[in-house]
Formats: sequence, C-alpha cells, structure tokens
Amino acid sequence: MGRELTQRELLIELEPVAEENVHRHLSLAKPWHPHDYVPWDEGRNFAAMGGIDWDPGQSRLSEVAKAAMITNLLTEDNLPSYHRVIADNFSQDGAWGTWVGRWTAEENRHGIAMRDYLLVTRGVDPVELEHARMAAMTTGFDPLATIDYSTLDQSQVPEAGVLYGMAYVTFQELATRISHRNTGKVCNDPVADTMLQRISADENLHMIFYRNLYGAALDLAPDQAMEAVSIMLMNFQMPGAGNPNFRRYGVLMAKHGIYDMRQHLDEVIMPVLRLWKVFERNDFTARGEQARERLDAFLTEYQQRTLKFEERRDRIAARDANRRDAIVPS
Repeated sequence: MGRELTQRELLIELEPVAEENVHRHLSLAKPWHPHDYVPWDEGRNFAAMGGIDWDPGQSRLSEVAKAAMITNLLTEDNLPSYHRVIADNFSQDGAWGTWVGRWTAEENRHGIAMRDYLLVTRGVDPVELEHARMAAMTTGFDPLATIDYSTLDQSQVPEAGVLYGMAYVTFQELATRISHRNTGKVCNDPVADTMLQRISADENLHMIFYRNLYGAALDLAPDQAMEAVSIMLMNFQMPGAGNPNFRRYGVLMAKHGIYDMRQHLDEVIMPVLRLWKVFERNDFTARGEQARERLDAFLTEYQQRTLKFEERRDRIAARDANRRDAIVPS
C-alpha cells in the first residue's frame, strides 16, 4: 500500500501528532520535587565525614526489595544512554525536540529521588551501588543492539530510527511503571511506596505519549510499523539487562511477583496490541501480514514458556513450604 517512508518522512508526517501529545502531556503532568520524597532526618555521615560506613544491619529492606530497588535505580541511571538514542532517532527540532528535552528532564528525577532515599535510609550498600552504576553507564543500552539479526532476512532488518525506537519505549515505559509500582509494595515502607507511586505515574504518562504516536504510525505506514513492532517484541529486553547481577535480581523479582513473564504478557504486551487493534486491522499488504503472523506465532510460544515458568515456580514454592512445615520447633 504505497512506497516505504523514509525516517525523515515519518518524522515530518508524525510531527503534528507529536505536538498534540506534547500539549496533552504538559496539561496532565503534575510537578513534583524529589526532595519531598526523602526522609532527610534519617540521614547521617559515612566514615569519610566522621560517621560510620554502611553495614547490612542498617537496612530495613528485604533482600527482594533491595534487588528490585537496585535494578530499578540502575535502569533509571542509564538516562544519558536513552537520551542519546531517542535524540538520534527522533529529532531535536520542533515538537520532537521539545519532547526529548521534557522527557529527559522528567526521567532524571526518578534516579535522583531513588538514590537519595536509598542513601539516606541506608537501604543498600552505597559502594556496591556506585560500582554497579559505573558499570551500567559505561555499558549503556540501545534497543537495536538487542536484535538477533540471524533470525531476519535482509528485507526485515529495521533501519535505526523512529519506528523501532518508538515501539520499544511504548512497552518499556509500561513495564517500568509496573516494576516500580510493585517494588514500592514490597519495600514495607510508606515513604518508598509513595515515592515509587509518583515515579510510576510519570512512567504511565510517558507510555501514553509513545503509545499514541505509534498508533498514528500504524495508520500512516501499516506495514513498516507492523514489521518494527513484531521484531521489537520478539527481541525485547529490559534496559537493565546488561547491568551487574541483573539475572539474579530478575529471578528474585519474578519469584516474588514484582515483574515476571505473565505480567509482561498480560499487563504490557497484550493491552497495547489490543488498543492498537493489531490483530483486527485489514490495512496490511503481504509484508505486514507476514510480520503479524510471525508475532502471533511468537506470542503463542511465549504463552507456553510462561506456563512452564509458572509451573516450575509453583513447584519450588510448594517444596519450600513443605520444608518449612517439616521443621519442628525445639
């Protein structure tokens, strides 16, 4: 259905939608200040300033809450990397440039608030946290780097640009919102819970911006957009995937319901695809239809893997419960 649009043409055609959604976002976004979400009266000096350094007994957080807070904070820390990606793939002019700047400024508050909270409350080892931050930011993150190109023929390889990046951030912002919100619940601290609720509200508005833009992209260039979103979902990784201890922390988070395969499928992927009416559209050519079929097959397989994961998790939980019950008090 028509020729393929270049990245520049896509940006020009979508700019009115971007402008409309920038105005929408600014009308809904509530100003807030990171310092209002930190219990400063709990703060004290570390050894370098005449105080005492951190030890595990100072933290009120469970091991699960620590893992989730560190994972989420390191994800937020990589903001310079994300800014570079969207600035390169979008534009720094007009509505696109306004959004890139505004989004970056809002995202920066998340890491500020979380780090100040963790340092003041001595929730995690600050030295370990700093080492992990240095490693994460040195590595950086680019969603295009997560694609397994061996599974694609040359015609399917996406050009680095607005479609693939926009598809990625739509799902990533929603996933991050859920992870932050559920992390707040396991912290067992109303201050942390309130802070992470506030951060989650930001992530939700960011997701809506990108989701609306991508919905317009599907109408504008159905085949290109369908192909980009199918490749992205089949290769999706969270932006913290390369961070230190990500796999171990991710297992803990999944085990305790902070973020797992079921949530990724039922609360992130499927609601967005339904809103875009991906499986109801009739405006694809053979190219778009093939991409939709590949995505459908992937989702079927992902559902099967999710069920296997849940069965294994339930077996482990039952075994652990039986072991606890078998312990006879002395």
